[in-house]
Formats: sequence, structure tokens, C-alpha cells
Amino acid sequence: MSEKETQPTLIDLEEADMLLEHPGQDIRGRSVYDRGGEELGDIDGLIIDEAERKVRFIRIGSGGFLGIGKTKRLVPVDALTRIEDDRVYIDRTKEHVAGSDPYDPAVVPVSDFYQNLYTHYGYTPFWAGGYIYPYPPPR
Repeated sequence: MSEKETQPTLIDLEEADMLLEHPGQDIRGRSVYDRGGEELGDIDGLIIDEAERKVRFIRIGSGGFLGIGKTKRLVPVDALTRIEDDRVYIDRTKEHVAGSDPYDPAVVPVSDFYQNLYTHYGYTPFWAGGYIYPYPPPR
């Protein structure tokens, strides 16, 4: 079986009729900052592994006006370095995040999209052997 065939089902927490394994993982609404301290946007969604109920990606919304025209990008939870009460920090630059493909589940072919994100960010996919769940990072 190829990696694509073994990928678990990922769903948007807002569209799921379920809770996270640990409610403290719900960091929606917090601002996201890159490793240089530059604000990227806010976490407007969490993409979770349906079977394990663990957060796999944060969805960052930026730009737009009153939520209209916002660009959405996914960042693996592996990139999170610190979580505070109202902020989340990642180990990539704003430019690196902007270089990833925008997230639009109605348009993107999901089978390749998540694999491409892990390649872009330089992390091992969570469905690969030996993966260790990094979340939540230290406060």
C-alpha cells in the first residue's frame, strides 16, 4: 500500500459531530506568530484525524474583510513551538507559510494535498511509521 492509500480521514472540527481527545487542544481564535514574531493571522479552524481525534493541522485565516476573502492555509501541528492564552507560535517564517498552497477543500485534491503540505514544511507525515505526536508544545 502507498502512503496515500494509508492516510487516515481528516476532517474540519467545525464540521464534525465530535470533540477532541483533549479539550485543551482547541486553540481556535488565537493569533499565530512566526518564528520572527510577525503575526500571520488567526486560527480559524482545526483539522483533526477522525479516528484518533487529534489535531493534525491548524487552519490560519488571514487577509480579507470581515471574514470575506480570507486566505486559508494549513500548518502541521509539528510546527507549533509555543502556545499562550491568546497566541500560538510556529517555527516557520511568514514567507514559508505563504508559499504553501491555499486551503480550499472544495477545490484541492485531498489525496495529494496533505502529503504536499508535509513535504513543504519538511515534516514526516503523521501516518508514516515512527511518527511521534508533538502536540501540545510547551507553554
